[in-house]
Amino acid sequence: MSTKSIQKSLNYQRFTIQDNLEYFKSNNIKNQKTFAEEISSSLKDAPRSISPKYFYDNLGSEIFDKICQLPEYYPYSCESSILKNITKNLSLHLTSYIRLVELGSGSSTKTRLLINALFESQSHVEYFPIDISDVLIDSAKKLCNDYENLNVTGIINTYENGLDFIEHYDDKPNLITFLGSSFGNFNKEDGNNFLKRIHDLMKSSDYFLLGLDLKKDRTILTNAYNDSKGLTAKFNLNILERINRELDADFEVSQFAHMAYYNEPKGRIEMYLRSLSDQTVTISKANISIQLAENELIHTENSHKFTMSQIDSMFGEVGLDIVQTWFDTKKYFGLILAKKS
Repeated sequence: MSTKSIQKSLNYQRFTIQDNLEYFKSNNIKNQKTFAEEISSSLKDAPRSISPKYFYDNLGSEIFDKICQLPEYYPYSCESSILKNITKNLSLHLTSYIRLVELGSGSSTKTRLLINALFESQSHVEYFPIDISDVLIDSAKKLCNDYENLNVTGIINTYENGLDFIEHYDDKPNLITFLGSSFGNFNKEDGNNFLKRIHDLMKSSDYFLLGLDLKKDRTILTNAYNDSKGLTAKFNLNILERINRELDADFEVSQFAHMAYYNEPKGRIEMYLRSLSDQTVTISKANISIQLAENELIHTENSHKFTMSQIDSMFGEVGLDIVQTWFDTKKYFGLILAKKS
């Protein structure tokens, strides 16, 4: 299918920034459920929740970048160490030309390590970042300035819709990557559906690289989400600040506390905002007013941790064959490379 056909059928608008950088933005984003509508639905009745996708406004993204530098927050440093160490090993699998596709590119810091790996075996690299946020434009500009033989085609849309774009783009092989521990935010059903979607769009020449946080001592897990500098608390509370800013709400942020603990039976960190008093909150643009009791919880995130047997089972269920698994030296984190069966 030609690029123009994709634009028309999937309703994208094309923007050219420079010779080696363009991006496509979906016109359908405007038709998706709005922030106000989602907040109205998720906060209206108990158990109350806010989707973790709303953590990442500009301020939230800045705070998260700082969290990644903390010694307690091991996922970033562990995954980065793996990427630094597997450059030659990864290139052994990617013996022919392959395009890099990244879900949730953000600031693209770890992306550079993968780009470097691809340049080990090819003189030119194509990079397709998929992100719901326009932040990918600035990070893509920086990449294009730093790599002479890099071409970037950004896709501003949800992961699911961005993958539709990739599926119909052309027949070139792709290395589809989903780094960090974002997969752990899915519940079991949604995670299975996501992996099935990846399987269904993959060609036999494609690879899939997934970052997964592994089960470990509960103290290490708990400390990672309750850091000594209080940055994770600030990150969690910022979601209320964002609702105040964007939806004209009156959350008194000082009346909420960050709470994160490891639910061992369910194998996941659960993160909440706890109300410190009986209070009423009005969210004008969502057209709701909610009554919160003292100690009532607002759920903001789950972060599932995995064992290798669980990972083998998840991949096997959807028809993905694990080609290789890499770990950091402490085996806190894993990168899984897979192909379609």
